Amino acid sequence: MSIFLDILRRADKNGESPDDGKLSFEEFKAYFSDGILSADELSELFHTIDTHKTDNLDTEELYDYFSQHLGEYESVLAALEDLNLSILKAMDKTKNQYQTASKLEQFVTRFLLKETLNQLQSLQNSLECAMETTEEQTRLERQIPAKPEMLAIPWGGKRSNRRLQRNNSFSPNSPQFSMGLLEEDNQWMTQINRLQKLIDRLEKKELKMEPLEEEVIEGSTTSHIMIVQRQLSVLAEEGEEFRLALKQYVESVSAQTGCLHVAVQTLANEPRFIVYEFWENSNIWKNHLQTNYSKTFQRSNVDFLETPEVMTTMLVPASWWVLNNN
Repeated sequence: MSIFLDILRRADKNGESPDDGKLSFEEFKAYFSDGILSADELSELFHTIDTHKTDNLDTEELYDYFSQHLGEYESVLAALEDLNLSILKAMDKTKNQYQTASKLEQFVTRFLLKETLNQLQSLQNSLECAMETTEEQTRLERQIPAKPEMLAIPWGGKRSNRRLQRNNSFSPNSPQFSMGLLEEDNQWMTQINRLQKLIDRLEKKELKMEPLEEEVIEGSTTSHIMIVQRQLSVLAEEGEEFRLALKQYVESVSAQTGCLHVAVQTLANEPRFIVYEFWENSNIWKNHLQTNYSKTFQRSNVDFLETPEVMTTMLVPASWWVLNNN
């Protein structure tokens, strides 16, 4: 039941009465729509789940419907609930004892934290691969050609967020950062190939994306600059406090040796901020993550953000930056 309480809490955000403990059809559609069911089919499902006939869904109704279809995932969700409680218990103990622990104990704690994160990341990658497979199978089954004038790209939807997080979202201490340039290059090549296929479908013609001139670069991090994009969705009531913390953070980053540029964008009519950071290389950026001002900003975001921060990193040849700034 606690899983469905959490689902309802996250879904209860977009209607006329957000956070009222009930899901309107608009909230239900915004959360559950993923391109499989049409709007009419979602409406039919909504009213099937709404056994109380109130035109709103509560936690009990969600649980009653989906519990009939859990199958093997009943034990999975139960295990995740136990895992969540175990992690929270461990985090609480770490918070209380870490500062007074010996250096050896701190070393062991950090190792265990890192390995826990690594295992969770591996599990997440497996689940996301399964999601990608089901989405691809659905697309192939339908075989509906996309018309440019009718194509809708759901930037704020669940499906686009899931793809973005699968390819680009890493926490600052994620082990993905230490897996070498080869893996990062492969990830971005995959993204480029997907973009090319999308352009081909939109223009309905074959394109060859070939560079005008081949560039030979050194195989080291110093030959690349690191571009970091941070997307932050802020709680409406914390807007002013967040702006102050963000201003202090940007001022500190701008003063750092090795930071080439910092820019902040805000989205109209949304409490959402996008921060762009350009660093001389990935090593300097990693050192920046360990600074006091960076950790202070990350800790403050726990209270300010509505959803976890989404961070995207990209390595580009340093020569591109030099050419564009001459």
